[in-house]
Amino acid sequence: MPEINWIAIIVAGLVPSILGALYYGPVLGKQWLDSLGYTEEDFKGRNDALIYGSALILAMLISTSIKMTNELVHKDVNEAGELVYASFHTFGHGALHGAMLAITLVVPVFLSLSLFQKNSGKNMLLNAIFWIVCFAIMGGILDAWT
Repeated sequence: MPEINWIAIIVAGLVPSILGALYYGPVLGKQWLDSLGYTEEDFKGRNDALIYGSALILAMLISTSIKMTNELVHKDVNEAGELVYASFHTFGHGALHGAMLAITLVVPVFLSLSLFQKNSGKNMLLNAIFWIVCFAIMGGILDAWT
């Protein structure tokens, strides 16, 4: 297995929290709440420390998974016939891998759940865009920062 840069995994794992604070806050927060049929009042009294702490831990797990997936697809055989990992690393290449993981794995899972939960199309679109962008940025960071 290739070496893992844990600092890159931590930095990439912070992306959903940072981007989410902007995306679901001042940028599209009102549209998101509307897509759920909620108001800001509906979120009062929840355990934010548990919610944000759990989300951060899960984002670190996602970051680790993206890194491992990127490394597994970045293999080549050198002239001696040996398997070589990490043969091609750029931000754009990693972003492509991250976006493809989101489009082919993550988005179908939550869209399926959203259909059963009767979420609005607007909500599904907002969440799909968010996670595709997050995975692309995370994949880019993890691929470029080997």
